[in-house]
Amino acid sequence: MAVVKARKSDIDMLARLLRAEAVGEGEMGMLLVGNVGINRIRANCSDFKGIRTIPQMINQPHAFEALLHGMYYQRAREKERRLARRVVKGERYWPAKFSLWYFRPGTAQNPLPCPPTWYNQPHVGRYKLHCFYEPTAKECENVYNTF
Repeated sequence: MAVVKARKSDIDMLARLLRAEAVGEGEMGMLLVGNVGINRIRANCSDFKGIRTIPQMINQPHAFEALLHGMYYQRAREKERRLARRVVKGERYWPAKFSLWYFRPGTAQNPLPCPPTWYNQPHVGRYKLHCFYEPTAKECENVYNTF
């Protein structure tokens, strides 16, 4: 059973985002990006109040750098569609289990350490090149109550 409503077009859109944001980090990296997106839809707090759908989450201004690059606009592939369906069904993995933010400091050739906070929220872990940040309960208690 899905934890957010998703039409076929939403799954395709999410699949394209997963690939564009984290294809270099493999399936787990793409699942973690998906976890953050689904958390943003379900948490309804912080910068993500009123975000209720996959299109709203992906098209939120300044939310994803991948929308500035061509890979996001390529056709969805079945491999990423499967991953998108998994996160829509509620599969979650650490360090993105409760995270609302992630980013990649530095470059693939020159990765940098994760800062201790991002948008004033604590760093909870790293997967390959991406750093993950989950809100404090004071900032967003609801993210811890959505599953």
